[in-house]
Amino acid sequence: MQHLSKSRILANLQCPRRLWLQVYRPELGSRSGGSSSRLAAGIRLGEVARSFEPEGVLIAADDLARALRETAAHHADGAGILFEGTYQAESVLVRADLMRREAGGWRMTEVKSAASVKEYHLADVAVQAWVVRQAGIPVSAIEIAHVDTSFVYPGGGRYQGLLDHVDVTDEVSDLETAVPDWIDAARTTLAGDDPDTAPGDHCGDPFECPYLAFCAPEDSDSFPPEILPRNGSRAARLREEGFNDLREIPLERLDRELHRRIVAATCSGRPWLDPAVSHKLAALPVPYYYIDFETIQFVVPIWAGTRPYEQIPFQWSCHIEDEDGKIQHRAFLAEGGGDPRRTFASTLIDVLGTSGTVFVYNAAFERGCMLRLAEVFPDLALALRAAAERIVDLLPIARDHYYHPEMRGSWSIKAVLPTIAPQLSYSDLPVADGGMAQEAFGEVLREDTSPERRTELREALLRYCERDTWAMVEVVRYFREAG
Repeated sequence: MQHLSKSRILANLQCPRRLWLQVYRPELGSRSGGSSSRLAAGIRLGEVARSFEPEGVLIAADDLARALRETAAHHADGAGILFEGTYQAESVLVRADLMRREAGGWRMTEVKSAASVKEYHLADVAVQAWVVRQAGIPVSAIEIAHVDTSFVYPGGGRYQGLLDHVDVTDEVSDLETAVPDWIDAARTTLAGDDPDTAPGDHCGDPFECPYLAFCAPEDSDSFPPEILPRNGSRAARLREEGFNDLREIPLERLDRELHRRIVAATCSGRPWLDPAVSHKLAALPVPYYYIDFETIQFVVPIWAGTRPYEQIPFQWSCHIEDEDGKIQHRAFLAEGGGDPRRTFASTLIDVLGTSGTVFVYNAAFERGCMLRLAEVFPDLALALRAAAERIVDLLPIARDHYYHPEMRGSWSIKAVLPTIAPQLSYSDLPVADGGMAQEAFGEVLREDTSPERRTELREALLRYCERDTWAMVEVVRYFREAG
């Protein structure tokens, strides 16, 4: 009989091919950015949850056979609270975050790092509850403890109130009857050949599949209708009509100017650049400040006055262009340790001055950071809000005035930059995206990180953030030359 875990059963529910590849061809999967930090965050949240129940017994054995024996022994000895209790039925093995003895049975609590109860949590907990019941343990109630994002950390390791407990007994009980079928389906998948399931919406629901690039490799010679942004169900309708490539679609078939523009550029193979963009930029006051922020968030806050998942800015980069076209670079990167927000804000105010245009790419992020800092530090609020008022977002400017076929429907800076300045790449950088930046700074913060490694990480972070702001310099230069 094929041994199964809860994660394998849920993987099969999302996509049989995902499970098959996970078991037999794991090397084909891609590592998602931030995966190690998410794992560390989950471990930390579990530690905090256990700290609320100091009388609980932790089943710490990594050897699952030993963990099963220890769990059974503690149940027999009358333990009241078990952490990581390990149970098995029908060759399916699960570990329960928290089991509490109460009148009539055991209350099972699963701790989730999400900010609310998600639909996929219910399937997760249904497998868990079914196995525990089949193992002979009466489950009287089931709940999910999720992170309460309104919690403000007071400091001093005081985390009471971080978790919100939601009873899901009825919802999970309705799903438990399906669990045996889920188990059979997973075993059938693993007993057969590669299912070769066609890609679809399930590839990202509820989780992004690490095998997507293998199942649906990008074809540089193909331009599928899904490229069209904000298309809703339009791509599916186009495929139903037989249009599998943008170059096959008549322009009159499209009712949005943006889509017609994308199709026209794709058919011609040439970029489209609106000369009006040059005049729009020329009207903006100098000096120009090109800024980019990096932030980190914690499921379990580490600095007093912060909330779970709050975006904490720890780094900024700024290229400054004066009236003569001369450019200088300034940067800030927190040393690590203490809350970086105030130093981040004060140094940013100093570099931005009181006049000129502040360029960003996707203004909601940087502007939001600045306005949140203004709320936290009232003495800096006037300057921060004034600087935020000077922000000009390059993203909508690019979307309204530029398109290159190789952007493939995306106006992200990393999609636009190779079409404008192909010599400027991120491929040479050890930190090459925001997820990697969060992981790198998280490692900087760790007490066990060596001074040499910390220096290496800081240099990588500085190079990455500087590349982001220099990319904006290149974009603006290209647009200014359009006229």
